[in-house]
This record gives sequence, structure tokens and C-alpha cells, in this order.
Amino acid sequence: MSFAAVDIIRAKRDRKELSDAQIEWVVAHYTAGAVAEEQMSALLMAIYLNGMTPREISRWTSAMIDSGVRLDLSGVGRPTVDKHSTGGVGDKISLPLAALVAACGAAVPQLSGRGLGHTGGTLDKLESIRGWNPMLTPAEFINQLSRVGAVICAASADLAPADKKLYALRDVTSTVESIPMIAASIMSKKIAEGTDALVLDVKVGAGAFMKRRDQATELAKTMVTLGSAHGVRTTALLTDMSTPLGCAVGNAIEVTEAVEVLAGGGPPDVVELTLSLAREMLSLAGIDTDPAEVLASGAAMDSWRQMISGQGADPDFVFPAPRETHLVCAESAGLVTRMDALAVGVSAWRLGAGRARKEERVQAAAGIMCLVKPGVEVAVGQPIFELRTDTPERFADALSELADAVTISPAGTAFTRTPVVLDTIRG
Repeated sequence: MSFAAVDIIRAKRDRKELSDAQIEWVVAHYTAGAVAEEQMSALLMAIYLNGMTPREISRWTSAMIDSGVRLDLSGVGRPTVDKHSTGGVGDKISLPLAALVAACGAAVPQLSGRGLGHTGGTLDKLESIRGWNPMLTPAEFINQLSRVGAVICAASADLAPADKKLYALRDVTSTVESIPMIAASIMSKKIAEGTDALVLDVKVGAGAFMKRRDQATELAKTMVTLGSAHGVRTTALLTDMSTPLGCAVGNAIEVTEAVEVLAGGGPPDVVELTLSLAREMLSLAGIDTDPAEVLASGAAMDSWRQMISGQGADPDFVFPAPRETHLVCAESAGLVTRMDALAVGVSAWRLGAGRARKEERVQAAAGIMCLVKPGVEVAVGQPIFELRTDTPERFADALSELADAVTISPAGTAFTRTPVVLDTIRG
């Protein structure tokens, strides 16, 4: 069946529900280049303004999956379960989590991306390990998944190619903040990768894409419904991103912090979220194992070392120190009651830890160490942040982002710590 793109645009502009055939046609023809960029731009804006029904979202997701290949992981020999985070500041959870869940007996087939703006990318973090290879062939991907139980790498070009085109177009047409399109983008790639089950980490707060809890809940429910409808057992955790996660915000320093968790240490919030996600993943995989015991045993560290060496790098690699550092100190004494995740993330980006355009390179050593966190009392002159970069001319812009990032209240001020996990949404 053939359609005219302008008729589909008009229908959605007038708040009509698109048919399955219309959705399949427009996604396929846009991916093939037969629907013009300006036409898809107009349709995306109509969707942004008028939304989509659950059926439309499900069919749009299916059409994006069908634009490429769907991996077959049936020969891996373990139950497969993946995790996806909507992105935050200091979010290095994938690194210890994949190794931990693999050590518990599941297989974690994680296809990840690079960071854009203030949220870091998992591939950027791992590429700070010299020699680590993010580009695996399908045979290499399946082999490591079967042998080690965990692989983190870049998605191939033939996996949901419609999403790649649509993502870039949404970015330049101010239509990114569309829950139907966000859900379809995330879920099309995760369903296409062939995993049996999926746990979503939906961030909410200042440093997250979703600032409000009602938005995050709607997105989580939409994605859980999509996963279930496409045969993927799916759960979502709503997690706090008002404060940076852990102490390290950057690339190499986040890898270091992840390894600390695998070694039995690390910041309490990182450990808590890693274990919470691991429990959900193992439950969906049908594995009755306590991940806390496995983490304490050192088995997860063994999986990490195999995962890193399996992709060409030395797990004992020592990261080079940044060329320059700068301390930001408390100007008053009292209790730290707020640390704005967005301000810290943007500051780390300014230091070179992130990129404004996809083609830019990031600095492995750049970033910020949060030397205190909310709930801690500080003295005048006590260091709060350590800024790191190889290009000291970046300090001025980074410092301006941190000007109002921290609130220090009088000592004795009542303080209630926000839970790491806010809610759980199951299918």
C-alpha cells in the first residue's frame, strides 16, 4: 500500500490516529530516503504536540525494529537480560552491573552509546581504557557473551537504522522531549538486540532528561508496556538524579569508581543502585542468587577482568593523571543540603568529559570528583570539588557552571536523604 507523506502529516496535525499501514510506510520510506527530511520533521513536530496512542507507539516501535536486523541470542546458553539507563550524571552503573549479573549466571548483551551534552556515555567511559575495542562483529559479540556472560559494545549500523536517522533529526528539530519517540527509540534498539528480559533505569531529577516524576513515570510505563508487547519481560526502576551518582563524574574516574565497587568498596549509592538493578535483572532471568554475596565473593571482579581483556584491553591499565586540577572550596561552614546534578554534569562537560557534537572527542582524564555529598557538614575552606582537565583554559567556564551548584545550610538543619530507588514499575 502506498501513501503520500503529506497526508500522514496532515492526519497527525489534525490529531487523528495513524493506521498501522501508515506508520509502517512512513518509517520504512524515511529510512530508505524516500520521505524528505522536512516532511519527517513536520511529522515529528505533530507527534510532539499531539502525542500518540499506545497502539501507535507500539506499531512505530515495531516499524523501527523491522528497519534492520534482530539478533538471535538463543545459542548463548544462559538466560539473557539487559539494562538501560535514560542517562544521568556520574551514572557508571552499567560497568559493575554487567560484570555482577554475569557472575550470577545470566548473560548481559549490552549495546551502548556515547555521551552527548551533560550525560556521559558508557562507551566513552570504557574507551578511556587503552586498547578497549567497542566495535565487535556479530560472531565476536556472541562468543564473548557465551564465554564471559557480559559484553558492552556499540550497536552495528544494521540494528534499528530508522532510529539512528530519527534520533539525529529529533535533535535538530527540538522534538527530543517526546515520550512516544523516546520510548520507541530506546525500546526498538533493546528489542532488536534480542535480549529475553530488560530492566530500565529511568532517571528523574535535575540531572536527568525527565525533570518531573510524573513524566518519568509515564515514560517508564510506556516502555514497560512496549517491552511486554514485544515479548521482552520488562521492569522499570525510577531512580533519583537530583544529586550526582557516586563521587566521580567523568570517564576514566568513573571507571575507577566502578572497579572500586567490584573490589568491595565504592560510594554507598552506587553500590545500592547496582544491587537493586541486579536483583531485578536476576529475577526476570529466573536466577535465584543473592548478588550482594556474589559481589562480596570477588566473582564479579573476575567477570569484569574477562570482559575487559576479551575486548582487547588490559584490566590492570593505569589511567594517566590529568594535566591540571583545581579545587573548589566551601565559602561558609554548615551542612551540605543540595548538590545540583545538572550543574556538575555541565561543568564536567565543559572540562572536556563530554561533547556538544557527536563527532567531537572527549578527554579521558577530564571530570569532577565530588569530595563531599549532601548530608555532610563542611568547614570554611574545605574542598568540595576537584576539577580535572588536560586543558586548563576550560576551568573558567566549568567554574561558572558550579557557581550555584551547592547549598550549605546552617549546621543542625534537618536533612532527609532522597532514596536512590523511588519506585518500581513491573509489567
